[in-house]
Amino acid sequence: MLQPTVRRTWARKGQTPIHYSWDRRDRLSAISAITVSPKRRHLGLYFAVCDHNIVTDDFESFVAELLSHFPRGFILVMDRWMVHRSGAKRLQRRFSRVDVEWLPPYAPDLNPVEQVWNRSKYTDLANYIPEDIGELEKEVCESISHMRSQQSLLRSFFQKAKLKLRVVPLLMQRSIRKAYQLSRR
Repeated sequence: MLQPTVRRTWARKGQTPIHYSWDRRDRLSAISAITVSPKRRHLGLYFAVCDHNIVTDDFESFVAELLSHFPRGFILVMDRWMVHRSGAKRLQRRFSRVDVEWLPPYAPDLNPVEQVWNRSKYTDLANYIPEDIGELEKEVCESISHMRSQQSLLRSFFQKAKLKLRVVPLLMQRSIRKAYQLSRR
């Protein structure tokens, strides 16, 4: 929605800041992923913005685009949003290079990507009132693009989620997973 996220702000003494906005039904939806390089431990931030609610096809296209950047494959760690669940089934049938791991249900505090949106919405775009959907999209893209280059900020998202960044090579991860699955039989 194009309604501003109202936050506490500074103003001159006696001059209360007033924001004028109107009820708008336009919307933007966004999807993002934080990547961890197994060799350099470099964090990457990828995102896409849509002018409609994200559906399974959008999610699948986003992951296919990620695969173009990571030809050897990757492990997706996701929350249990309906679009992720249905998309995961499709992705595993379509791509052998994608493994899926699930976060516990109802645990957004364990998802570092949630911090990307919190930062964008409550810090970078707080009290921002766009004129139209195009202006909002431009500001959202600038906010997230700015985060991309800040390794310490991206690492802080993992710290906030109380997740340690331990990098294990993908081949080793797959062999650990297979051994674990065999031991459960």
